[in-house]
Amino acid sequence: MNFSPEFLDEIRRRVSIVDVVGRTVRLKERARGDFWGLSPFTKEKTPSFHVMEDKGFYKCFSTENSGDIFTWLIEVEGLAFPQAVEQLAAEAGLEMPQDTPEDRARQEKRKGLTEVNEMACAFFERTLRAPEGKAGLEYLRRRGLDDALIKKWRLGYAPDGRGALKAFMARENVPDALLIEAGLLRVPDNGSPYDWFRGRVIFPIQDRRGQVIAFGGRIIGDGEPKYLNSPETPVFKKRHALYGIHRAAAPARKAGRMIVCEGYMDVIGLDRGGLDYAVAPLGTALTDDHLKDLWRVVREPVLCFDGDTAGQRAAFRAAERALPIMQAGMALRFALLPPGEDPDSVVQKQGRAAFDELLDQAAPLSELIWREVTGGRMPTSPEDRADVQKKLDDKARDISDATFRRHFSDYFTRKLWGDRPPPNAAVGQNSNKGQWGKDKWRKGGKFNRKTEGAVDMDARAETSKAAPADQLRERILLAALINHPNIFDEVEEHLGTVEFSAPELDKLRQQALNSLAADDGLDSEALRAHLLSEGFSTTLQALLSSSVYMHARFAREDTPIEEVLAGWIDTFERLTAKSVETELQKVEAALGEDTSAMAFERVKALKVT
Repeated sequence: MNFSPEFLDEIRRRVSIVDVVGRTVRLKERARGDFWGLSPFTKEKTPSFHVMEDKGFYKCFSTENSGDIFTWLIEVEGLAFPQAVEQLAAEAGLEMPQDTPEDRARQEKRKGLTEVNEMACAFFERTLRAPEGKAGLEYLRRRGLDDALIKKWRLGYAPDGRGALKAFMARENVPDALLIEAGLLRVPDNGSPYDWFRGRVIFPIQDRRGQVIAFGGRIIGDGEPKYLNSPETPVFKKRHALYGIHRAAAPARKAGRMIVCEGYMDVIGLDRGGLDYAVAPLGTALTDDHLKDLWRVVREPVLCFDGDTAGQRAAFRAAERALPIMQAGMALRFALLPPGEDPDSVVQKQGRAAFDELLDQAAPLSELIWREVTGGRMPTSPEDRADVQKKLDDKARDISDATFRRHFSDYFTRKLWGDRPPPNAAVGQNSNKGQWGKDKWRKGGKFNRKTEGAVDMDARAETSKAAPADQLRERILLAALINHPNIFDEVEEHLGTVEFSAPELDKLRQQALNSLAADDGLDSEALRAHLLSEGFSTTLQALLSSSVYMHARFAREDTPIEEVLAGWIDTFERLTAKSVETELQKVEAALGEDTSAMAFERVKALKVT
């Protein structure tokens, strides 16, 4: 079966290669968008496997294997190409195309639409230089654009008549039906189709590959609307398209920054000023799809808005839109421009340095949320603080990523209350459960097991014949989490670092973490039911049993949350301490053969740990 390039590109756009590869390989981010791990194709101790998130590409330097998400499923999971496409399409929420005559005709039509758009673009470019394009060219000159910039952005002009483009296309034997579907002709209630764009400067809209998929037009003189975009077509969806993305993506990766502004001239004006990594949405507010596409290029796009009341409202809307889909490692900043200015005018009047300063001073997402909730003032009375706390907690509930949600809540709680706990704060309560009771552990300190409720592991765990001590501790950590999902926020990151010795436990660990991250409202009963439905019946039966509880009473369902968390921490510390001790023994034994300074430094580091 043949799949169109557009369909495969849409899957690549929607599905993160880091997520796909990360199910098999433990990846660590070394630089923005660059992840490394141990090769899945060969046994090694030093990571040589590289995943580039923004490019959707992986490469193994040990074996020279490389490819994209489709190649990965073929090489690692042994799927055929159609199976890989089907699996990833399901993850992306896309319906598989049907290999029918109708579908093949549809693909051909999409190809025809991009071809006719290219023909129209060339027509508009020529018209700009013709006598009928004089008004458009004069407008661009007044805006400070020279011939090189006009050519670079392929700017053009649509004649002020109802049938100029239609007549040109007729001479090229292009049927009206195709022009209508491309959004180039408008169909009236009565009469013949006529040109969609008339008397306007034309800005071609291109996709990531540089293909012309639509147009925007700016009217010359009086008239409404001032700006007009093509209607949506099979190749142009406003919720996905960003003006300038085909030029901005590569420079943005290099600079580590991408600017999002409001319109075509802002993008072109910034490019003229040397800032060639700007984009703009097309007649719509930023969508979830826009934000996800931006984050694939850089981790912290900067959104530029006018500094007036309307601009601030737009910034608040963008922040609200971003909050539910934010994840750890992603960020947004907001630059509010001086009233009456736009990005182009700031650069032209004050120079690039002034605009760079605005970008450097851009407020983070958290600050925008704070301003929205508080009006920019610090609440002073307990009543005001409690009201703000509730509103911020409501915002936090919209965040799906557990790590980001926790840090979001912690930040605002401390901003409101300082080092004092808010009224009625207690371990296990609200989104900040345990924040004040466990700071020592978060900072690297250890709990006093005699005073903080941790249950000391029975010495029998060290000599248990049922399971090695480390595997028993792994089972205890999982049992406590499954019986008490409300400790998830506090233990998620730590549990993710444990290298489980038994494959079935590791799979269960991963499923439990994914389930709780997707729905933090799961209680123990719902979580167990979900795990049972995923085929973990035998593993759960062995895990939630007396063979585990006899060594760690705190893991039982009826244990108070404070005791569960303290016991979990104690078990985790013992498990990780054992790993360090084992490694230390190996390194010390190896000193007999390796007396290098590096080996001695490794021993010293492990002993400090």
